[in-house]
Order: sequence, then structure tokens, then C-alpha cells
Amino acid sequence: MKKGAIVLAMASVLYGAASCSPQPATNAEGEQFEWVVDTFDDIRVLRYQVPGFEKLPLEQKELIYYLSQAALCGRDILFDQNFKYNLAIRRTLEAIYTNYDGDRTVPEWKSFEKYLKKVWFANGIHHHYSNDKFLPEFSESYFDTLLAAVPADLLPEEYGSVEELAATIKPAMFDPSLYAVGVNQAAGADMIRTSAMNYYEGVSQQEAEQFYADMAVAGDPEPVSYGLNSQLVKRNGKIYERVWKVGGMYSPAIEQIVYWLDKAAGVASPAQRETLEALISFYKSGDLAEYDRFNILWVKDTTSTVDFVNGFTETYGDPLGYKGSWEALVNYKDMEATRRTEIISANAQWFENHSPIQDKYKKREVKGISAKVIDAAMLGGDCYPSTPTGINLPNADWIRKEHGSKSVTIQNIFNAYSESNRSTGTTEEFTLRAEDRERIRLYGSLAENIHIALHECLGHGSGQLAPGVKGDELRQYGATLEEARADLFALYYLADPKMIELGLLPNAEASKATYATYISNGLVTQLSRIALGKDVEEAHMRNRKLIAEWAYELGHADNVIEKVTDNGKTYFVVNDFAKLRDIFGHMLREIQRIKSEGDFVAGRDLVERYGVKINPALHAEVIERYSKLDIKPYTGFINPVYVPVMKGGEIVDITCEYPETYTEQMLRYSSEYSFLPSKN
Repeated sequence: MKKGAIVLAMASVLYGAASCSPQPATNAEGEQFEWVVDTFDDIRVLRYQVPGFEKLPLEQKELIYYLSQAALCGRDILFDQNFKYNLAIRRTLEAIYTNYDGDRTVPEWKSFEKYLKKVWFANGIHHHYSNDKFLPEFSESYFDTLLAAVPADLLPEEYGSVEELAATIKPAMFDPSLYAVGVNQAAGADMIRTSAMNYYEGVSQQEAEQFYADMAVAGDPEPVSYGLNSQLVKRNGKIYERVWKVGGMYSPAIEQIVYWLDKAAGVASPAQRETLEALISFYKSGDLAEYDRFNILWVKDTTSTVDFVNGFTETYGDPLGYKGSWEALVNYKDMEATRRTEIISANAQWFENHSPIQDKYKKREVKGISAKVIDAAMLGGDCYPSTPTGINLPNADWIRKEHGSKSVTIQNIFNAYSESNRSTGTTEEFTLRAEDRERIRLYGSLAENIHIALHECLGHGSGQLAPGVKGDELRQYGATLEEARADLFALYYLADPKMIELGLLPNAEASKATYATYISNGLVTQLSRIALGKDVEEAHMRNRKLIAEWAYELGHADNVIEKVTDNGKTYFVVNDFAKLRDIFGHMLREIQRIKSEGDFVAGRDLVERYGVKINPALHAEVIERYSKLDIKPYTGFINPVYVPVMKGGEIVDITCEYPETYTEQMLRYSSEYSFLPSKN
């Protein structure tokens, strides 16, 4: 399965993360709105608004409501996928938090509360971006005190006794050597045995790769996404799959998802009803051919105002790229903002024809490119609390080639970032030249919107594989290289005169804003998100570092990108934007070749050379500079609450409300949408 369909590079990545202090801001109607609802550790949590919901027809409101319920019912699945003890740990922490009647003012309690908030945010005990296990800042003995103060019948019962529960979860929480990395992609390591993720049990990397190689049918033009919806286990010497379906693994949660999807089908249009029924069939049968049928129907539905993502979708959590994490997104079309993506998608063939890649890897006929701007109505699973600003699906290369893809930019999430990111000081701190800062001020938000649209609408859907290449040959490097390919496509065309001709950008200065911030972010500012001494692990961060560092090297002789030290601070500035665009084109050509030919060795060498290792002195400098800005580098969201208005037993309206804090929402979700046992 091709990884990289979801963009995790948020607006804060390029234009600065947020200040810890809540910023006074207004909504689209000019009313005061509290965007920032919580801050802790390296995280801040925002609300996002759902503009125009009250104006939607009742049938569309109902559809959003039912799909939103389905989007919340799979939350436990993701926790369990990320690590086998996550549910037991989360439920134990929640039982303590809601029942402990001791002193809640002491420092260790505050540390306990922060740890719980981090577990909620990361959907487990491994950092949502770095994949490193984060350790409690309270002592093990203090945890023993908390645990002893909670009645045993309120704790997870699957472990038989409190003593057995403690013996299981305490080493996982406190021992830094156990389950240290959620997803390990280190070259030369057995990525299965050294990763804490729960997609495999008892098998080695070699055994897993051989298992799925044996399943593949040579020359199949329409291969299913082998392994997408299962845990691969080895018991009593036998290797087999535990399929995630009704009646299989995760059945209690999937049954609830199916219930709400069936309710949604009852108010959907005929075309969307057929799509939902195909998804329900997949959930009931576990048949991956049904999943492909659902994706084809979903891609073809380009007219529905309300749309959704629901299922085992992205494969970033599996170092081998087979297993899909459960995620959900409910959305509806932003009619006005969709105009620019429609312009881009309408010209898809022009962009493909003029791409700098080799002609043999260009699509002769670009099919089914559907692009729109949406507003998120509900986030779930791997889209919550940390969420994308853009999506391009489905992932299967043959579906994209034969039936097309859907690309979306999530406008209200982007707006929430923009409104809450005022006056952070990041641009001033890390952008040396006044002219670059002025371009960012004038064009930064617009140019980045277009960059995301190009990345999602066309970048992921461009190019084609060589005959005989299946698409999974790049293995653990596939996600990084796919994101680099889409980013380079967007960067190359952002500075094309065609963007001005189409009325998408006002002038040639606009693209320079993104070029300047992209290079600075890839080489400098994103390092603030990584603990000192660590490598870059997350695919999108590797992608940005690969592009920026490779471009710096390729342009070194002509001083295209210059490293400048000013008052003891390091900056990277672009001196020649036209030559940088040519370099981006050269890089795109090579990465497309690597993907098209499945050249694992070349792909591995690029990622390992440019995308992984960090200069320790620069890393320490960046962290020190960021520490003085009072900035939280990571951002997530809480959802609105939809409340049905009943009359005579019928829904007559649905309201959208914003009443909850971060903690209140997390505890409510754990109470109302927790369907799986602590052992699965």
C-alpha cells in the first residue's frame, strides 16, 4: 500500500508554532472565539469552528451527525494498534484521575495530569511525532500510591488482579529500555521486533515480508492492499492474520461503527448510500476486494456536499507499510474556497504534460482528479487530536491510475492555525532578511494554501509506475519518498508562470515566500520538534529535511542557498529563487524515477544521507532559540458537539456547540465510545 496520502505538515510547521499564551481572536463573523483551550508539555490544543453548519439542510446535518458518531466509535482501535498495553494504561490513568480524592495540588499530581493528557493526545504512550516513548515525570512509588487509592473494581479487569495489572503496565510506563520506540525505521534493524506498535505479534520482519510476498499474485493489475486490515501473529509456530472485522479482532468497536454508518446510509443520496453500503460490507466481511470497491465508489462520488473518510487507511504506523491505522474524518464542501482547487484539477493534464520527469513516467491521460476545499465537522482515530490540513486518497496506485483520486484541503483547520498563530515571533527569529519576512507577511498564507492544493490535488496523483512495479518496493522509505515527490511537484509548479496565468497567485513574489520558509524549516526550524541527540524519524519531517538539505548541496557551487551566521545565530537564505526551482525540478525527476522503478537502494541512500541525521551543534542552537519564544511546537484539536433537537420522537434540527474543555472531551469519549477490552 502506498503511504503518504495524508499531509501532516501543518500551517504551524512553516509559519511558526503557537505561543503558549492564548491569543485574542475572532471567528468569521467577527465574534470573539476562544481558539486555544489547553497547553501542556510541547502541545497546545485548539478548537476549530464549523462555519455555516446551521445553514445546511436537515438531511445533511443528520448525515454529518451519524457519520460523526461512527468517527468516534473506533477510538479504542487506534490506541490498541499503537501499543498492546495502551488501553490498559489509559483506563488505569483515567480511573485514578476521576476517583482519586487525595491532594491534587502537589507537583507529582500535576506531573501525573500532564502525563495523562499526553497519552490522550498521542493515542498512547509514544509521542505522536517522534515515536519515542515519553516517560512519566512522577515517581513509580507515587504511582503505587495513586493506584492503591482507587477501588479495584474501577480498574481494567482483564488482568485478573491489581497486582497483575501493575506488573504489566508499570514496566511499560517507567522502564526506558522497554518498548522505547513506537515505530523503528533504523537501517539494519529488525523493524518489527524493535517497534512497539501492535500490528505484529511474535513474527520477525523477514517472516512478515515473506508472508505477504507469498500472498501477492504476480502480474496482478489490480492487487488488493495485502495486510491492510489485520494483525499478523505467530502462535505455536503458525503465522496467520487476525482480521479486523465484525466477528473478528476489534469486533465490538467495528459493530458500533457499522451501526452508525447504516444510520448514515438511511439519509444519504443514492450514490452515497451505495458507497456506505460497500464500506459496511467491507467491515462485515473483512474482504479487501470490498474495500477496493468502496474506494472506487467513493472516488466517483464528486457531487456530494457531505463526505467522509472512515477505515483502516494510512500505513505510517507500520514500518513495513502494510497495516492501516484506523481513522475518520467527516467534512462538507466549502463552496467558495473550492474554486482554486477546481482550477488546479481542471488543468491536471497540463501540469502532467509539463512535468520535468521522464516522459515514460508521465500519465498519458490523467483520470478522475477530484479536488475541493472542505470544512472538517468531526475528527476521529488517527486524525484526532492531531489532524492533517490536506488529504489525498485512496492509496492504491492502480485505483488512482484507473479511477482517480480525491484531494482536499481542510480550510477551517488551516484557519484555526492562522487565527491562533498570531505574533508568535517565529518568522522574526528564524528569517534573516527583511524582504523575506515581508513576502511571508504579504503572501505566506495564500502561497501555502496553493502549495498544499498542488501537493494534494496533483502531486500524489502524478506520474505512473513502470511495468511490473507493484508500488511497495521502497518499503520503510516509501512514505518519506512519496511525500517528497508530492512536495517537490508542488514546489516546482508554485513558481511557474501558469499559477499567475490561472489567477491563483498574484505575482512571482508569492512563491518566494514558500521557498524561503520551506528551506529554513527543513534545515532549521523543524529541528525544534526533535529531542536533542535524536534522529529524524517521522516521514514528513524526513521529507522536508531531505529536500532542503539535498537542494542546499546541489546549489552549493552557485550559492543558491547560503548558510549565514549572524550574531551567533544560523540562518539559511535563498539567493537565487529561479535556480532553486530548477533544482526542485531535477530532484522531482529523480524521485519519480525511484518510485516508478521501485529503486530501493537509491531511495534508501537519499533518505539516509539527507533526511535522518542532524548536526548536533545546530540542533542544540535551534532548541535554545525556540525555548526563548514560549512556543508549543505541536498542535491538536478538540471536536465540536452535535446535539439533536427532538420533537415527537423525530430529529427536527441538530445544533453545533463548543462547550467542552480538552479534559472533559477526552473523559467523555472514554466513557461513551470505549468498546474494546483492555486485552485484544
